[in-house]
Amino acid sequence: MPIQYYLFLSMALFCIGIMGTLMRRNAIIIFMCIEMMLNAVNLLLVAFSKMYGDSSAQIFVFFNMVVAAAEVAVGLAIIVMMYRKVHSVDINILNRLKH
Repeated sequence: MPIQYYLFLSMALFCIGIMGTLMRRNAIIIFMCIEMMLNAVNLLLVAFSKMYGDSSAQIFVFFNMVVAAAEVAVGLAIIVMMYRKVHSVDINILNRLKH
């Protein structure tokens, strides 16, 4: 499969992630959009790794996914604690947590 398909898919996923992050106020959706952007970059790294025949980027992506899994656990825990505190996942309500 040509590298252009991977580039286009990665660019589309990254753009969708940016739009979702900037346009939505729900913390869970913003979190998913950030993860989508991270996975778009991972896809691009794997595509270039395959194109150049070097597997070091694939190993880097593997470790990146492990760190992302830990990030998801911490992020979801923060969102759950925020929901327990203010009964909403709207990020505009986060100003209430200052008091």
